[in-house]
Formats: sequence, C-alpha cells, structure tokens
Amino acid sequence: MPSWGEILNEAQGERRNPNTGAIDFDGLRLKYLDRLVQLTGRSTVVYAADWLSGVNPASASTVSINLLDKQALMEVFKDLAGPNLDLILHSPGGQAEATDALVSYMRSKYDDVRVIVPLAAMSAATMWALAADRVVMGKHSQLGPIDPQVPVAGQLVPAGALLRQFKQVSDECGKDPSRLSAWLPTLQQYWPGLLEICQTADDLARSLVEEWLRSYMFRAIAEPERSARARSVADYFADSTRHKSHGRPIDRDDVRNVGVVVENLEDNQELQDAVLSVHHATLITLQGLPPVVKIIENNLGRKMVQQVGAVQMVPQQLPSGLQGHNS
Repeated sequence: MPSWGEILNEAQGERRNPNTGAIDFDGLRLKYLDRLVQLTGRSTVVYAADWLSGVNPASASTVSINLLDKQALMEVFKDLAGPNLDLILHSPGGQAEATDALVSYMRSKYDDVRVIVPLAAMSAATMWALAADRVVMGKHSQLGPIDPQVPVAGQLVPAGALLRQFKQVSDECGKDPSRLSAWLPTLQQYWPGLLEICQTADDLARSLVEEWLRSYMFRAIAEPERSARARSVADYFADSTRHKSHGRPIDRDDVRNVGVVVENLEDNQELQDAVLSVHHATLITLQGLPPVVKIIENNLGRKMVQQVGAVQMVPQQLPSGLQGHNS
C-alpha cells in the first residue's frame, strides 16, 4: 500500500502538469477508486469533508452534512449499479434532519450497504454509519456520540447538558427560591422554547438510529430482541453523560461491544490497502489547491466538489473496464 506521503509524491510528480503546474487530483482519486472496486466488485461512493485541518467559519455549513448533499447523492447514485453499495465516510457530522433524508434515499436505492470508516465519522455521520448493514473499521477508526448540539450565546452546547442544568435549577430553586437570583444571569442567555427544542432534538437522534438499526443492521434478529437491541445501541451513542464530550472518540472495540455489526478492516489486507489509498488520495485533494471542503463521488467519475461558496457537479467519466447500470 502506498503511504500518504507516497501518494502525495505521486500527486506532485507524475500527476502534475509540467506546463501549468496543476495537479490532476481527480485522476489520482479515480485511479485508487478503480482499484478498490476491481477488488470488491461493489459500487462505491466516497463522502469526505475537510474538517480536521481546521474549519473556516465561512465553510462550516458546507463541511457539515446538509440537505444539499442529497442533490449530490442523486448525482453519484445515477447509473451506479445495485444492489450493493460501499460508502466510504469521513465527516464531522451535521444536521440530523438532512441525514434522515440521505439515509432514506440511500436505502431506497441499495439493499446491502457497507459503511467503511477509514478514520472518523462523528455525530450525524455516526448516525449515517449506523444505518448500514455493517460497519468496517480499522484499529485507528472511530465513531462518536450522537447527542445533539444547540446554539446558545453564539456557541454550540450539548442539548443534554442544558436539560440537566434546567433540572438542577428547578430542583435548587424549588428547595430554596432565593437561589433564583444566582441563576438569573445564566437563564437570561436561554431563549424561549429552548428546553423543548433540546428534548425533541435528543428524541429525534435516538429514534432515527433505533429505527435504522431495527430496519437494516438487525433486521434478521427476531422480535422482541431486535427492538431491544436497537434501542440499547441508540441509547448508548446518545448518552452524553456516559461520553462526557460530543467529540470523544468511540473506538472499534467499544462499537462492537455495544452490539453494532463491525468488520475489521485489517482482516483483509488487500481491502485495507485499497481503502486507505482512496482515503489518502481524497485527503490530499482536500488539502490541495484550489481549496476544496467536501467531495462526494462514485467510482464512475461522477462527483460533486464543494468549495467555499461554490459547488461543481462533474459528469460521469467511465474508467476502462467499468460500466454503469441503473439501480
């Protein structure tokens, strides 16, 4: 397997146009995607965002999972054969509502979905991963808590923490009304309806994951064990008191121990090499010029590339030996 540095050298060497200095990032990624698909025989989509190098506030909404991504899936699913799909997912998460739309569309197109996490799929991306039939993770891979975050005083705050704080205020002031004056500066930062929004957001994340697990990953399990297992897994990932931080990593062993169907990436060395080569080529693109904040593409060359304030749709480019089919 070429390392990240070796693929970077390839990009800056043989993939660089000697006349213009431009690097053929698209050809680099498609080369390694083609190799992966030749190995697996499965249609493959990459969803990757540039969030580890520091998110520019101007691009934060673009990096996150949002409803525009559904337009991208419509593009990359076109002519992409079913019923099997590999989704290589690298994302900080985003909107639960948008994730719901993406999952519904994906599962309407593909019967067998394998989500591969080469490094990290956090928050709503974890929710997306849990809508698969199975998740492929390496020793280095991680998912994350799915507890929702809500905007308060210019920053995102865990909904669960706000609910617990309101209960603390209620309990303290119920016992000693004089404590209200001490809490007043904090309470004045909270806008009307915040408690209800926190509760419904928490309920939504749990219920979506529970529904997806019951419908897909655990569908072969008989009731009532299927529903109980789905609820237990959803509660685990949504439990902000257990995880302490929304950004805390949940590694492969913990994901498996809680009941998620997990395959080890290292069990197939060829697969690991191919997946990580695709991942390296994608990250190199995200860190190149012009600056790209998100790539959603398939192994046939269809893709949506997002820059700050700009979206580019690219039509299908069939690699040799590959044909597209309607699914």
